[in-house]
Amino acid sequence: MLISKAYAQEMLTDAAGEMAVTVGEAAPSAASAFAWNMGLILVLVVMFYILLIRPQQKRFQQHKAMLDALEKGDKVVTSGGLVGKIEKLTNDEEVLVDLGNGIKVTALRATIQSREDKAATAIADKKEAAVNDAKAKKTAKKTD
Repeated sequence: MLISKAYAQEMLTDAAGEMAVTVGEAAPSAASAFAWNMGLILVLVVMFYILLIRPQQKRFQQHKAMLDALEKGDKVVTSGGLVGKIEKLTNDEEVLVDLGNGIKVTALRATIQSREDKAATAIADKKEAAVNDAKAKKTAKKTD
């Protein structure tokens, strides 16, 4: 592709000076080579967008929607790993998070990584209550 036709013919001759292999097709023109290269680059850019950029934008949109939907009483996890319930929505940028045992911290909304669904929390609370009831019954039977 980058070798001239004359150079290629010279390289293909044998020691006697006769043509060992015939060159069938001429090298592609500069315009067609440029078009192929630009086509490949375009394909790579499209694949990069589809595989990397678009999914990341979707995650950012979902996170922003989650932050906008925060309410009092939601169980959240901050980027520092603190788990607590939202006590108060202070303003558009800050929330007051109750970590338990009377510890309350002010956190920026942007530092909240995830929110536990209320339905999942309710199911977990019911399971925990059932386990606690079962334990209480076992201890009551042992004392009898």
